[in-house]
Amino acid sequence: MKIVCVGGGPAGLYFAISAKLRDAGHEITVLERDPPSATYGWGVVYWNDLLDILHHNDPESARQIGARSVLWQGQEILLHGDRHDGSAYFGGYGYSMGRAALLDVLTRRASNLGVDVQYGQQATDSAQLPEADLVVAADGSHSRIRQAHSAHFAPRVEVGRNPYIWLGTDKVFDTFVFCFEQTPAGWIWFHAYPSVKGISTCIVECSPRTWYGLGLDSLGAEESVPLLEEIFRKALGGHSLISKSRGEPASWQRFPHISNRTWFLDDTVLMGDAAHTTHFTLGSGTRLAMIDAIVLAHSLAQYPDRDVALREYDQHRRAELHSVQAGARTSMAWFEQLDDYLDRDPVSFAYAMAVRQGNQTPWRYQMHLATQIAAIRRARKAYDTGRRWYLTRRRGEAPLPALGRRRSAGRQDGEMRTSLRI
Repeated sequence: MKIVCVGGGPAGLYFAISAKLRDAGHEITVLERDPPSATYGWGVVYWNDLLDILHHNDPESARQIGARSVLWQGQEILLHGDRHDGSAYFGGYGYSMGRAALLDVLTRRASNLGVDVQYGQQATDSAQLPEADLVVAADGSHSRIRQAHSAHFAPRVEVGRNPYIWLGTDKVFDTFVFCFEQTPAGWIWFHAYPSVKGISTCIVECSPRTWYGLGLDSLGAEESVPLLEEIFRKALGGHSLISKSRGEPASWQRFPHISNRTWFLDDTVLMGDAAHTTHFTLGSGTRLAMIDAIVLAHSLAQYPDRDVALREYDQHRRAELHSVQAGARTSMAWFEQLDDYLDRDPVSFAYAMAVRQGNQTPWRYQMHLATQIAAIRRARKAYDTGRRWYLTRRRGEAPLPALGRRRSAGRQDGEMRTSLRI
């Protein structure tokens, strides 16, 4: 089958890898409009389940992804940048890596499997593409392929109210940090996590009232940086914010929540952000895009009839994404109504944030209170570490080292999953 993927992000590249692994006879071309050195954003975040799925699908690229990722443990909530009287904690751990590093791993793997990855290729409509049996539209939330057939796909776009900007910082965080600062114009906050050696991702968000009140609407993206550095001076410890990420400076945006009535039309199928988006407060965009890629490749391998394969992919993934997108909308709306919660003490505020999707249980609040005790946090961290070491050793792999150190290639913790369900 001749396949053209429009978009060289994680969705398009990982689909090309997954399809080639299932049928080396596929002729697959990936068209990316940007040059190889350009990528928007800093780091991506994910959890154990994605590593399990990637290892089950393609151990080679999964080892490379694991080797270039970092581990963060715990989540910290700071009010006024204060770790003494204005902080609270969540437990757990996760992984993150630079987006550029992820694309590098996937591009190399795809090329080694015989995928033709072409850069600087603009594609606004299927008619402009090379002849193909299948066109995979993985060209992002502003997908031109989807827009060209909008009457069929019937996209629904709900634009978030809050402006946000995706920055980097040379402040190295070893946890996932949420910092909330009050200014004369209102509250403003960031979501930060480690990305690559010496750099963390830092997404700044605020209400429209705060954004206009601080004059951010009249400042260019790079002109905003000194003001944001001053606002978050305490939490950043005097470190800098960075606007450029191997390309153009970051810009203020409002998040587009996208869904579609269907994900396929004849020989064209949507994938990743072209098909769906989930708010960045869930940290699931890359994960969901890569699972899309696996499911589509699996459907094409399982069903010889292309139309049947696309229908199965569409029904399977759209059904799975329904609850995820509902949770993402709830999370986005919670942050848009943040002023309703910020009059609480840090621990109560953090609990409201933890259950913003309505996932309360009778014991959750008691566990949240216990997590605020340093000794219990240390015990949970030790348990998590021991569990990771056990699972890694059981598979005969290298133990997980500390944050910021490069790991030897090997599978990460978590039991192997045979299901691709979320």
